[in-house]
Formats: sequence, structure tokens, C-alpha cells
Amino acid sequence: MSVLLNSPDLSEQVFQERHPQSSLDSHAHTNDPKESSSRPSFHLTAPSGWLNDPCGLGYDPTTGLYHLFFQWNPYGNDWGNMSWGHATSPDLITWERLSTPALAPTADYDKCGVFTGCLRATNVHGDPGALTAIYTSVSHLPIHFTLPYTTGCESLSLAVSNDGGESWKRQDCNPILPGPPENLPVTGWRDPCLTAWTRKPSSLAQGSQSQLHGFISGGIKGQNPAIFVYTVNPRDIRQWNYIGPLVNVGLNFRPSRWSGDFGVNWEVANFTTLENNFNESRDFIIMGVEGCIPAETSATIEARQRRDPRGQMWMSVTSIENCDSDSDALTNFASGGFFDHGCLYAANSFWDPETSQRIVYGWVTEEDLPDGPRHRQGWSGMISLPRVVSLMTLRNVTKARHSSLKSITSIEAMKSLEGSGFTVHTLSISPDSRLSRLRKEARHHHITDSSLSKSSSSPAASLPLTTAKWELQSEFSVGQSCQRVGLEIAHSPDFEDRTILTWDSTCEIFTIDRPVVKDPKINHGRESAPHTLFTCMHEQQETEETLKVHAFFDKSVLEVFVNNRTAITTRIYHPSNRNFGVRFFAEPIVDGLDDLSTTLLQADIWDGIGTCAGINI
Repeated sequence: MSVLLNSPDLSEQVFQERHPQSSLDSHAHTNDPKESSSRPSFHLTAPSGWLNDPCGLGYDPTTGLYHLFFQWNPYGNDWGNMSWGHATSPDLITWERLSTPALAPTADYDKCGVFTGCLRATNVHGDPGALTAIYTSVSHLPIHFTLPYTTGCESLSLAVSNDGGESWKRQDCNPILPGPPENLPVTGWRDPCLTAWTRKPSSLAQGSQSQLHGFISGGIKGQNPAIFVYTVNPRDIRQWNYIGPLVNVGLNFRPSRWSGDFGVNWEVANFTTLENNFNESRDFIIMGVEGCIPAETSATIEARQRRDPRGQMWMSVTSIENCDSDSDALTNFASGGFFDHGCLYAANSFWDPETSQRIVYGWVTEEDLPDGPRHRQGWSGMISLPRVVSLMTLRNVTKARHSSLKSITSIEAMKSLEGSGFTVHTLSISPDSRLSRLRKEARHHHITDSSLSKSSSSPAASLPLTTAKWELQSEFSVGQSCQRVGLEIAHSPDFEDRTILTWDSTCEIFTIDRPVVKDPKINHGRESAPHTLFTCMHEQQETEETLKVHAFFDKSVLEVFVNNRTAITTRIYHPSNRNFGVRFFAEPIVDGLDDLSTTLLQADIWDGIGTCAGINI
């Protein structure tokens, strides 16, 4: 649960609890038509008002429906009155959205907020046929990692639905945990995640028959951001037993530019074990990071300098076999990086039994937009497209484009036992393949084998667009003499207003330059992410991988995936309600060089996607 420092008006909150319908009516919003063009069509938004963290994600085999809850203020367009909004889907594409909260702050222990949590497709005893929400119940505000922690302000509670999520009953045992472990000076303690841990230290496996573990996010003041680990009884999920912190990395741990800053307090941390096709597995954490130290870059250029000092990160960890006490960390840092380099935060996940994949959703924030236009549009924030995370493994890697493999701390590079070079492991982040169903009624355009140059503005190196709802897949072979390669998205017919996606091969950075806007209060700064291409040895010949750019544009949100390991989400606040085309380019390292040996191998665009999908209230 990402918590804003300014707390809501508690007197109004009490009124809302006692008179929910009157409050809803009196706080209804009417969208300004001038702002309506920015509301996405195939990204999930709240019916109105403020939205943040996705929570309670899961699949119910009884009904065949996916459930997605989200932090929602149904009474206003600022953070406050935290409730669980609710949407269901048969396919993660078409959503049925409830118009009222599934869980609202009504009990004494959650009177200040039903914060983020997880979902289990059983009752409290592990029996199928029910749904159990496990959430952070909040009884005191404000809460923030920079403020003294109030004991008992956050607790752990349960609610159960026996009718497929239509109604929910809080359990008489609430709260099942009254707060963090005793004698720990925490900076936060919230956002439970419940999952199996099969690769845990052998010393823990000997002491417990249960593979089910609970992970709660926060930090220890002056020491570490933290994940507090509990064993959980799978036959009675009311029983949680604290066993220690997951990992200790210290404050503002920053291994290199490839891994970023891991801050001082963690939120919505998800733990998962991922396996590749070679039966190799790694343990990963995906976490929201608070208290990052801003990099020394110009605030007028870099978008993140004008946002809250936080990030959406991931970390690969290895178990520590000898854990002597509940104060010892259970794992060590192995590698880590950015889960998203843009405005996506509070990512949450679930294991999808239908596809045997770990699915992740995030909160796409509205913080680049000033309060004035944000309030007028009547809604704030959206849920990202579904992402699949997996263990990416590259064999016989000999080098990166420029950086040494050892310096890239977002990968694990091990000397290959067979063949030459290294075996590289990292986190793969890719859009869910089911999103291809959005293309059903779209117009498809395709080009192949186009040689690129600085002035690639001919029809051979461009694709048409007529809407601001599209998907693009492109693949480049990038020559060694090429410095910059990428594409431009036109927001005006003459390409004067454009968004530029670029990979700079010399500094190994992928950037998104958004169009210039008239209002200087709108943050349209540059998004940037370190990214490289790896060379592998195959049949005694070195071959560099191609640059693959996969993008989704939905009116005011752009999600970009590069080689399925670098993701950037950003917002485009341009008054035009359509795009006019995409053109591709390449630029040489040395001016005047004609042969860049850089080719757009193929590009596909689906224009007008999402018309077959819908979000119903």
C-alpha cells in the first residue's frame, strides 16, 4: 500500500462509514469533456475518483473468473478513504467492474483504511469453494516511513466470501496479527503476500512442515528496508509465526546504475520462485521502494526527478543455510534491477493456474499531471496491462555491447560449464500473450527488411496510425557503427509533436522523450533505462542479439518492453486524441557515415486495438 503523507479528514471518513450512499451521491464526479480523451480504453480504471495499488489478485476455479481488487477512494479524487474496488474477468481482457467498494473501512481495527493485501482461493482452513482476502487493517493515520511509527496502527485481518466475491464477511478473529514483531523499530509493516517457498534454507525446512509463507513489507528504522517472513499454517491461515527478515541490504543499497537504489522502506513486496526450461530456478522479490536518493541529473530533463523519490524494483536472492536467530536474514542479494523505469509502482502478482505463469499488475500513477486538470478529469491512476515474469537464461554469452558482464548487477553471470562464455540469468518481464486478443478488430500494418539511416522518413521505414490505441512489435539488427536507433510516434501530421523511443548503443541507455507541452507543470521529462545487447557464441560464431521493442499505447499511457527485460511505463498528456504514424530511424557514431549496417528486420502495428474488450460497471 503506497501511503501519502497527508491523511484524509477522519471526521468525513466516519460520516462516510455511517452514510455510504449519501456520501457517494454527494461526492459524485462529472468528467470534463476536455479531459475525457486521456482516459484509457483497455486499461482498468476506477469508476471515478482516486485509484492506487492493485491488490487481492487471483483466479477462482469455482467460477472461472479472475479477481482484481484495487485501492480506491470512491468519495474523491485524492488519496483517502482507502477501500477495495473490485473487478472480475474471464480472460484478463474484458472486465466487469463493481460500482461500489467490496471492502470499506467500517470496523474499529480498519476504520482508517483497508490497505493492500492478497487473495487466496480457499476458506481460512484451506478448503476450496471460497475466497479469502488477507489485508492490512489500519486504525491510525498518518503513516509514513519518515514519521515515528505508532504501535498498532497496522494489523493483519481476513475477510471471506462464499458467493464468488459478491459479498464479504470479516472474521471474528480479526486482527489475526496485531502488528509487527515485538521490539523491532519498524518504519512500516503492511501489504501481506502469501505464497509457497520451496527453496527456503534447509534449517527452516527441518523446523516446519509447511511450505506456505507470509511476507509483509516495511523497514527497520536506521538499518534496512525489510520483508518480514512468517510461516503460515495452510490448514488454518489465521496462524502466522514470525521467523525473521528475508534480506538485509542496508539503507539506500545501490549496487550500480543497472540496479538502482533500494531505498529505506519497502511496500507491496511479492516473493516468487521462477523456473526456466532447463529446470533451473531462482527466488525473486518484486517490491516498491521508498526513500530513494535522487540521481544527480537535471530535473528539467529526467522525469523521475519531479516524482516522489521511489521506484519499482526486483531482486534475486539466495538462501542462507545457517540462520541462528529470528534476527538473521534468511537470504542474500544475488542481483537486482528496475521492474519498471517509469511511473509504474506498487506492483502485485499472483500465480495463474490456468497458464502456470506468475502474472503481475502495477499501479500507473497520475503524478505527472498537476492537481487542477487531474481533479477536473474526475479520476486518477489506472492498472497496468498484465505482465508475465519468468527466469530468463542466456547461454554462452561472451560480452555485452560495451559494459563488462561483471559490472552489470542486474544479471547473474556464471562461467559456462559447457561451451564458452557465461550463462546469464535475469528477470524476464513481458506482456501477457493474451493481450493479442485486443487486436481482433484492429487494422494491421507490416514492414520487413528496411535499411535505416538518420533520415528514414520514407514510407518504407514508417507505419500509418489513425488512433491513439495501438500495439507495436519491432525488431532491429543494430550495426556496430550505429549510435542511436529507434522510432518516432507522431502526435501531429507533420511529426513536429512526437514521442521518441531511442536506444543509444554507446552509453547503453534506452530513453523515451515525450512531446513538449504548453503547461510547464505537466511533467513530460525524459524516461531513461540502462539497457544493453548481449553477444552469444553459437557454432563457433559470435552473434549479437537483436533489439526488440514491444509497445502498447492507450490514449494517455505508453507501456514499453525492450528485449523482455527492460520495461518503461509513462504518460503522454497531449491534447490530440489520435496518433498519425510511426517512423523508424538510425544515427551513426560518426557524422556523415552512410552505411550503418542497421536494419529494421520487421515491424507490426495493430491500429485501433481494444474495441473487442470492455470495462463494464
